[in-house]
Amino acid sequence: MSSTPPLGAGPTVLVTGGSSGLGAAVVAAVARAGGRPLVLDRHRPGDGVPWVECDLADTRAAEVATRELAERSGGLDAVVTAAGMDMPGKLADVPAETWERIVAVDLLATAAVIRAALPYLAASRGSIVTVASTLGVKAVSDATAYCAAKFGVVGFTRALAAELAGTVGVTLLIPGGMRTAFFDSRDTRYRPGPDAALNEPADTAAAIMFALSQPPGCVVREMVVCAEQETSYP
Repeated sequence: MSSTPPLGAGPTVLVTGGSSGLGAAVVAAVARAGGRPLVLDRHRPGDGVPWVECDLADTRAAEVATRELAERSGGLDAVVTAAGMDMPGKLADVPAETWERIVAVDLLATAAVIRAALPYLAASRGSIVTVASTLGVKAVSDATAYCAAKFGVVGFTRALAAELAGTVGVTLLIPGGMRTAFFDSRDTRYRPGPDAALNEPADTAAAIMFALSQPPGCVVREMVVCAEQETSYP
């Protein structure tokens, strides 16, 4: 007899950026656990996962898409805001539209999706996992937009945890670099070298699943998950 629960027996989990990288790893982990993953992304996820096409930089559209998926699925048990982007460079060299898009996708969309999901999460006594970064607690050169956004996610999540205590569980995830396509569009000088210490996204997704598995009233407030020799934290 298989020990894997049937699909749909577990929680309904909305994952932003669920078509690639960490988001796709979370979608796979939710499905393996018998849950129902839902995706907001610009690209179609694999394996017939229910999704709504959405450019998360359009935060009003992100709110509408969140409500659409929640209504279509009969509610939500959890939200994982895994969507993220970056384009490193000096502040004077990064086009304003790019700089602002990074902040919109990484920070403003996080708040927008959660705002729209709150009524459903309150009804289910559900959970939220936000995805910051080690560069949300440590600043580096040529990353003003990314650091601004991820520092913002840290502050937003800590304030949200205080605000929602007793109603919705809130976890802040601070991941180090992972072996995903996140770095592919960067200039070579901003890409990790071949010997860089990076985590597998599936391992970070497993930590997220641990946070989501906690019973009502018990919450993992913050997690730092990185490769053992990660240099961007602390």
